[in-house]
Amino acid sequence: MTTSSDGLVKVTGNRALTGRYPVQGSKNIALHLYAAALLADTPLVLVRAPDIVDTGVCARILRHIGAEAMFDGNQFVVSPAETLRPVVPDALGRQVRTTAVLASAVLARAGEVTFPYPGGDAFCPRLIDRHLAAMRAAGAEVVSTPTELRVLSGRRGLRAFTVDVNTPYGPSLGATVTAVLLAARIPGASLITSPSIEPEVIETCRFLAVRGVAIHWDVEGLHVSGSDRIDGGTFAIVGDRIEAATVAMAVAATGGCVALDGITLDHLPVGLITTLAHAGIALAADGQTVRVQLVRELSGVEVATGPHPGFPTDTAPQLAALLTQAAGPSLIGEWVYPRRDTHVVPLRAFGAEVTVTGSIIRLHGPRRLHAADVQAADIRAVAALLIAALAADGTSTIRGLHHLRRGYGHLLANLARLGAEVTIEPEV
Repeated sequence: MTTSSDGLVKVTGNRALTGRYPVQGSKNIALHLYAAALLADTPLVLVRAPDIVDTGVCARILRHIGAEAMFDGNQFVVSPAETLRPVVPDALGRQVRTTAVLASAVLARAGEVTFPYPGGDAFCPRLIDRHLAAMRAAGAEVVSTPTELRVLSGRRGLRAFTVDVNTPYGPSLGATVTAVLLAARIPGASLITSPSIEPEVIETCRFLAVRGVAIHWDVEGLHVSGSDRIDGGTFAIVGDRIEAATVAMAVAATGGCVALDGITLDHLPVGLITTLAHAGIALAADGQTVRVQLVRELSGVEVATGPHPGFPTDTAPQLAALLTQAAGPSLIGEWVYPRRDTHVVPLRAFGAEVTVTGSIIRLHGPRRLHAADVQAADIRAVAALLIAALAADGTSTIRGLHHLRRGYGHLLANLARLGAEVTIEPEV
């Protein structure tokens, strides 16, 4: 098959997926570690960096800031900046959702930063008020315009701080990492209350801890004692739990059996494992491999997204596509974001019985899906439509391949090796 970040995807469905699938390094964790890399005083190598569009964008951002950053398809290598340019460029910063996290690392090193509002998927607004609260708590002044923000440390410079990163939808993952990166380079002990415990936070803290930053958790929150030196070295990115879940759901939707290599059950949230089990999907551990098999007829489930270790919001669209094939009613509640339903209308084009009311999506199956010509608006929506196409009769067309390449490096090629009939064609 051809490989391109542009074009449209043609999928001929009704083919069971079987074989072995190599899971990439975690996209979401990698994006936060690319920001953390700016704190290192010596060269750093991130192994198992995902071969996705966002990796290339982050490498270009780091180079613009002044660091040497390169990606060879597996390793993301960063050498410290000799002269720091404290600006996250507008055109690049608007392409990723971790813009404010990158900015916090620059602020920690340079005492100032200018950056655009974050980009990435647009299924709902990306609020950064808790990120800015952390910067202000550290003594910085934030000046905002309709297009960008400029942050300057005060006359006393940045100082140890306490900040609450909770939101009406639960602890902010991104703001927790923003606060951690700031605190890691500020002398003294900082405290982050109501911190997120998502794997992105845990892995960023582990990365910093093995480099000498004192970090510990207790009932008060997350304590970080800043260091004036952070070493580089080598750090391996764990397997992508969202890619693994996406493939597991595609396998179940087609009635196949696949071994996911490069991930363990410990990397998968309990909420995901439990939900798939209730639907009739077994996940079995085998060292650094998870075996996926449909053990009974798919059945409907009721689930709500939530913070780790709950059911991940980034797998909710894919679950909706899977549940079109499940017997009986299903309900998916979205409690992490105000709403997440850009996949609903395209699923109806396949013949799915699906409705949305506020943050609640309801489905009823099983439905025999038919080929459709659909457009995806974000990463996980295109993954959901891909699952629907794999389960449908006939050949479907999915537009929005550039969204897929932002989060999945080789998903289409690897699905083809499992038996899927997938091709990429130029978009007219």
